[in-house]
Amino acid sequence: MNQPKPTSKPKHIVLTSHPNRQGSSVLPIEWGNRDPLKRGAIIGSLTHQSHRNVIGTHSGSYAVYRALAVASGSLQPDHRADLTHTAPPVQIGPYPSWGDPHGIVSLDPFGAMVEEVYGSLIAQGYDLRPTIAVTKAQINLPELQEAIAQNRIQVDNTIVKANAGLSVIKVAIDPVWYLPGIAQRIGVKESDLRRILFQQTGGMFPELVTRPDLHVFLPPIGGMTVYILGELDAITDESKPLAVRVHDECNGSDVFGSDICTCRPYLVHGIEVCIQTAQEGGAGVIVYNRKEGRALGEVTKFLVYNARKRQEGGDRADAYFTRTECVAGVQDMRFQELMPDVLQWLGITRIDRLVSMSNLKYNAITHSGIEVVERIPIPPHYIPEDAQVEIAAKMAAGYYTEGEVPDEEKLAQISGRGLQDY
Repeated sequence: MNQPKPTSKPKHIVLTSHPNRQGSSVLPIEWGNRDPLKRGAIIGSLTHQSHRNVIGTHSGSYAVYRALAVASGSLQPDHRADLTHTAPPVQIGPYPSWGDPHGIVSLDPFGAMVEEVYGSLIAQGYDLRPTIAVTKAQINLPELQEAIAQNRIQVDNTIVKANAGLSVIKVAIDPVWYLPGIAQRIGVKESDLRRILFQQTGGMFPELVTRPDLHVFLPPIGGMTVYILGELDAITDESKPLAVRVHDECNGSDVFGSDICTCRPYLVHGIEVCIQTAQEGGAGVIVYNRKEGRALGEVTKFLVYNARKRQEGGDRADAYFTRTECVAGVQDMRFQELMPDVLQWLGITRIDRLVSMSNLKYNAITHSGIEVVERIPIPPHYIPEDAQVEIAAKMAAGYYTEGEVPDEEKLAQISGRGLQDY
């Protein structure tokens, strides 16, 4: 049987692992420079390989879906984003914190200003993409209707509407990692960090080990969303109160209402405190990080649920973290050391009401130079019955500062509750 002849020559894939650095058109990045033009644009797009000055590519974990769209033919690989009318409706910054090369290391402070400050580069043919988008929106949680009915929050038709809708500034942020700063923040050598990132991603980004001249990495992970209530200027005005809730994703509770943990109740409580603070003339900030299951992932999370339920004696507070370590090898991979970057980006220097009992979050925030005046715990009546195991375990482990550590009798009572219905 005769084989059909190819109608065209096969396309060659150009690898970027070992490029010729001589005569390269890569624009330098001077991380931490307050002048965005001197700092340099973040160029992770794929339309011109010679322009790229970072490792990885845009869109975080969604980059893989983009690859599927290109492979299926539904997206042209050379598509360039039309940024007409996409500029933020309000301007955030710049703030002095943007000029500290080690103060913000996990996001691009200028990520929302791409069209504004790098227009000349776009005109020269550089394919630049924002890593931050800012918009205005109205959100609505059914629990807020109850809060209005019980007079915990008031309808003012500015922040809180009659239908319990909230007017917010909403910010989406993709991660942008400055590798020397990330390494310093977690206490490792940059060379070791790059090598382990390369190994633990299955060699997905060879430039981590072959391009030591590139110090910025666009990791394939989820980003965060920020919700701002009240006047934007109040965030940086220390004469006005500021409330902050930093919340890590819990899909089961936040979206579907699972009562095995306190995540949605604490999120709602945080929003209430932010509303109250904004209505006092201040502002409220909710930071929502995509770090499901303490960044261990939802599969690991559900495996731990099963292990806790089936262990001898049932779900017990004294074995809460042990079962997590048995499955995942570690209790927590959120690395709260990186979390304050978004607060620094917002220009925050003081938080009057931090809606959190987590020592990990509190320590990370205060170590970054931000003052915390008051820590607000979750009210006891917000805690679902099946979440008592979680609360007791965290208290006993020293995870919380606020509240009493349950005695042995209380722990024994709590041990019988939890996952029987899951």
